[in-house]
Amino acid sequence: MSYHGHVSVGGPADVRELAWLMITKVAVGPCDTNAYLLRCRQTDEQLLIDAAAEPDRLLTSINGELHTVVTTHRHPDHWQALEAVAAATGARTAAGEFDADAIPVPTDVRLCDADTISVGHVPLRVIHLVGHTPGSVALVYDDPKGHPHLFSGDSLFPWGAKGSAQRDDDPERLRADLAVKVFATLPDETWVYPGHGHDTTLGAERPRFAEPLARY
Repeated sequence: MSYHGHVSVGGPADVRELAWLMITKVAVGPCDTNAYLLRCRQTDEQLLIDAAAEPDRLLTSINGELHTVVTTHRHPDHWQALEAVAAATGARTAAGEFDADAIPVPTDVRLCDADTISVGHVPLRVIHLVGHTPGSVALVYDDPKGHPHLFSGDSLFPWGAKGSAQRDDDPERLRADLAVKVFATLPDETWVYPGHGHDTTLGAERPRFAEPLARY
């Protein structure tokens, strides 16, 4: 069965197999938060995006050595399992430089805009997005054999998903950052893996993003 990105808490994970990267998506916790396990297909090195909740379930999904855990932003529904997962695996922790001090687990790697963090031989480009929190980060995998893949945290959701831009601390700033750093630089084919809800594409979100802020 092909990947669709529709997962629910307590339900099965969904796995996407790219040429160089495997992506496992699982929903966990009371806020229905998405966690993404990335595995380099050449080295088997793994990186987890958002150890959100349910550490036992995340550890079962990891099923091997975990090198890094990236926390996309400071909100608690994205790091409730971070301490347990890091302790069980010895993985290094990474987060945006302006959110790191607000995450109650020490951050080993502070991520800045345009940094690169890798999982095995697969590079992930860091985008710093201000608005939802001061230090939110998104990660982009520029697949050499396909379209880009954007792990957006809570900075970009599919239309109608909970956690929309209307709940952000500074929606105007977030909109400006998304316009310049995401919509102006990535193609419509870019696949978006959000912090909550189903996946989407930039092409699907572009006309909605152009609507007045009160509706987005």
